[in-house]
Amino acid sequence: MTIDNPEVGRSLLADIRAEKAKRQAVSPARIKARLLEEFSPKLHFLFEPHPYKIAWSGRYGQKSWSFAQAILQQGMERPLRVVCLRETMNSLEDSVHALMGDQIARLRIGAYYQTYRSEIRGSNGTEIFYAGLRGARADAIKSMEGCDIFWVEEGQSVSKQSWLTLDPTIRKPGAELWLSLNPRFAEDDAYKRWILNPPPGAVVAKLNYRDNQYLTAEMQEKIDFLCKTDPDMYEHVYEGATLSTVQDAVYKAQIVAAEQKNQFRKVDHDPRRMVETYWDLGYGDMVAIWFAQALPFETRIIDYYENSHQAIDHYLQVMQGKGYVYGECVLPWDGGAAHVSTGKSTAQVMKSKGFKTRVLRQGLVHEEIDALRTIFPLLYFDSNKCELGIAHLRRYQWGPPSATGTLKREPLHDEHSHAARALGALATAIKTPPANKPTAGNVPMQRSAGGSLAGFR
Repeated sequence: MTIDNPEVGRSLLADIRAEKAKRQAVSPARIKARLLEEFSPKLHFLFEPHPYKIAWSGRYGQKSWSFAQAILQQGMERPLRVVCLRETMNSLEDSVHALMGDQIARLRIGAYYQTYRSEIRGSNGTEIFYAGLRGARADAIKSMEGCDIFWVEEGQSVSKQSWLTLDPTIRKPGAELWLSLNPRFAEDDAYKRWILNPPPGAVVAKLNYRDNQYLTAEMQEKIDFLCKTDPDMYEHVYEGATLSTVQDAVYKAQIVAAEQKNQFRKVDHDPRRMVETYWDLGYGDMVAIWFAQALPFETRIIDYYENSHQAIDHYLQVMQGKGYVYGECVLPWDGGAAHVSTGKSTAQVMKSKGFKTRVLRQGLVHEEIDALRTIFPLLYFDSNKCELGIAHLRRYQWGPPSATGTLKREPLHDEHSHAARALGALATAIKTPPANKPTAGNVPMQRSAGGSLAGFR
């Protein structure tokens, strides 16, 4: 190209030099040097090659900012295909798209990146996009196979099934999984998978607010206040400790005390003693069963099982397959209610199969809760076989206030309530010795308020 006008030529040359200087000022090397200075040394591994990069902390650990900035810097160095994932993403507002845009502005690297409605593209071919894991179509997951970085944000919410779906997709040579999470419960799959038992090659960093050089006085004030007023919640929110229970758990105090007494541990089955089972019945809902052995001064909870949409024969086969010698099968009141289709109750069917049954009277849920709270210090749970049941107990919680703000101290009926009600049957059985009458199966045929058959509600 020939430029005849010297003034135009000088102006164009100045523009070229200015653009070159601008790019040099925000070069990948300069950005990396800046981030290494700003980041906690615990996060320097983000700039090293590792198959799994995991950072966990409480609030103000600055994981998300650091991950976003490190990804953007590396996307400047070489073309990368990056997918940012969450367990559930109903819209872009649920993603880190806005965060990535903010960090582009903060680092002043807009000359390298163009932000679009649903993705970010780099001038060198880097591509950053977003997806949810739960319910994702097979073809959507398959489209991620060529990605270089898989960033899973809010990793504590990702289910076991989602991890199993995602893992085979990370197959490109040199591909990396980046995971940021704030732990919730020790039983959560993500906590066990990535923090307690990380895979070979993983680098795991624990952060907290002390690693954040941009912590403000207002942030510190909030931290100090919670530490003073609710030390247990402070440990979870800011130090990253796992929760014993949800905030409004029905058995919160009992579970915290049980952890302190090591009541969740390995509990051996004694083959010389009978195993009693305690049930919560359903069909469309969950059936939950606890397996227990009574000793003079304690009760050992040796096993737990749950399932749904199964006939009673399924559960009896499961029991037989465990190899225990059974005593009573203790059922809630509706275990004695006859089914419309057969005219027989669950208790009668079980007795016809050779199982000894006992049907509890219908009582108030508050009486059941009080009874279980009373005996909880005497219960010792096998932490492995009862893991799922214990997780439900931690999450069994009171319902929310009414629309007018009135507290309704009724527990929620959800996926966690069945295990709690089944364990409540154990407490009720201890509190109320068996009566001679009415006998199991001698209860009139009934339907529940929702129209489902009593006995399998």
